[in-house]
Amino acid sequence: MTDLTNAPMLVVGAGIMGAGIAQVAAQAGHRVWLHDTREGAAASAKTALAKTLQGLVDKGKLAADAAEGALARITPISTLAEAAAARVVVEAIVENLEVKRGLFRDLEALLSDDAILATNTSSISVTAIANGLRLPGRLVGMHFFNPVPLMKLVEVVSGLHTEPPVAEAIYALSQAWGKVPVHAKSSPGFIVNRIARPYYAETLALLQEQAATPAVLDACLRGAAFRMGPCELMDLIGHDTNFAVTNSVYGAYFQDKRFGPSGVQRDLVDAGWLGRKNGRGFYPYPQSDADKALPAAPQAAPGALTVHGQCAWAARIADALSAAGLSVTRDTAAAAVAITLAEGGELRPTDGRPAAQLAFEGGARDVAVFDWSVTETVAPGTPIAFALASGASDAFAARAAGVLAAAGWQPLRVADAAGLVVARTIAMLVNEAADAVLQGVCSPEGADAAMKLGVNYPAGPFEWLARVGAPAVMGLLDRLDTHYRGERYRVSPWLRQRVWSAA
Repeated sequence: MTDLTNAPMLVVGAGIMGAGIAQVAAQAGHRVWLHDTREGAAASAKTALAKTLQGLVDKGKLAADAAEGALARITPISTLAEAAAARVVVEAIVENLEVKRGLFRDLEALLSDDAILATNTSSISVTAIANGLRLPGRLVGMHFFNPVPLMKLVEVVSGLHTEPPVAEAIYALSQAWGKVPVHAKSSPGFIVNRIARPYYAETLALLQEQAATPAVLDACLRGAAFRMGPCELMDLIGHDTNFAVTNSVYGAYFQDKRFGPSGVQRDLVDAGWLGRKNGRGFYPYPQSDADKALPAAPQAAPGALTVHGQCAWAARIADALSAAGLSVTRDTAAAAVAITLAEGGELRPTDGRPAAQLAFEGGARDVAVFDWSVTETVAPGTPIAFALASGASDAFAARAAGVLAAAGWQPLRVADAAGLVVARTIAMLVNEAADAVLQGVCSPEGADAAMKLGVNYPAGPFEWLARVGAPAVMGLLDRLDTHYRGERYRVSPWLRQRVWSAA
C-alpha cells in the first residue's frame, strides 16, 4: 500500500470544502498547493485560513507555532504545473462530470504515474469520472463533509476501475488526519446521501396525507434523539437543494419509488419558500414561539390498567405507570405489547396498521396506537405520536393521552396514518441501509459510522435494528406495503433473510 504520510498534496478548488481540506492536510504536516481557476481565490482562501487558525490559537485549541507551521505549508498557485511534484490530489470543484474529467485528464499529463487522484464529489459516479483516463485505477472518491475540519467522516469511494491499494492508501491517509473513513462502492448517493433519504421522505409523505403539522413531526423525531427534525433540517439545507438532490437520486435509481420526490417540497420550491436562506420554508424566519408551539392533547387520568408483553419495553412502561401512582397489573404471558384499560379500550405500539384497522379487525371501538420509542432511555416529557380509531370516544381519547403522559411522554395526537412517525422513519432508514449492504455499497459497521458521523444520527441503522428487532421492522414494512400498495415499502431481501435465519 502506498504510504502518503506527509506526501506533497495538491488541492484543486479553494471554496469552503477545498479550503477545509487544505487546512486539515497542512495541520497534519503535508505541504499543500492550493489552486483555483478563479483569479485570486486561492490567495484569499489562505488569508481566510490564517484568521481561522488564529481563532483556534485564541481559543486555546491550537498552539501558535502549529498554526504558523500549517499556514506556511499552504502555497496558493495560479497554474497546475506548479504542483507537478504532488503525490496526491484532492479536487473539490464544481459538481459537473465533464469539468471533473477534464481536470483529471490535465493532471494525468502533469503528475507522475504513481500519484493518486481523489475526488470530493458528493453525487457524481466515481466510475464515470475515471472513464477515459489513461490510468483510471488510481482515481478514488474521498468525500468529506462540511465543515471539513470538524466533521470526522470520510467516505472512501471505489469505482469499478479503482485499484484496492489506492482506496486503502486514502483510507489510511484519512485515519492519519484524525478522520473516521468508511469504504463505499460508487453508487448514487454513496452511503450517507442514500440512506438518509427516508428521513425526509417519510415526513414529506405524512405531510402529503395531512397527518400532522411540521412542528409536531419535528418534535416527534427530536424525541427520538435526532438533533433536528426533518422539516427544520430541510429548511436549513434549502428546499431547492434538497429537492434537486432527491430528483438526482430518483433519476439515478431509474425512478425507484423509494426515492420518489414529493409534491409538498415541489410546491415549496415553486412558491419560492426555500427555507432559512430567504426567510420562509416550512416555518417563517426568524421563528416565534408560536411557530414552535405544539398542540396539547386533552388528558384524563385512567383507572386500573394492565400492561401486556414479555419484553423489556413493556416492563419499563409498567414500571413508569406504577411509579406515577396508577394501579398496574402485568401480563407477561402475552407476546405483544399492549395496554388495556379497566374502563375499556386498548393502546398498542404501532405495528404498521392504523388504529382503525385494528379496531375493525378486533371488533372494538376504543383503540389507540402509539409510536416506537427507540432510545435507550426516555427523558420526561419526550414527545410521542399517538392516533385513535375513527370511532373512539372522546373519553377514551383523553384517557389514552393520560396513560402516555403518566408513562413519562408528551402525547401528541396525529391523524391515523399507518406506521405513525418515528416507527416508519426508523424502519425505512434500516431498510435502506440493509439494501446498501446487500448491494455491496458498505458494511453494516460502515453504515452505522457513516450515519452517526456524517449526519449526526443518534444511532446507526443497524444499532436501531438490534434494539427494535428484525421481525418488528420487517413486519411494520410489510404492513405499510400492504396499506399503500406500492414499491416504496418493499422489504430488503437482506432484512428478510436475517429474520428467516434467526427463526
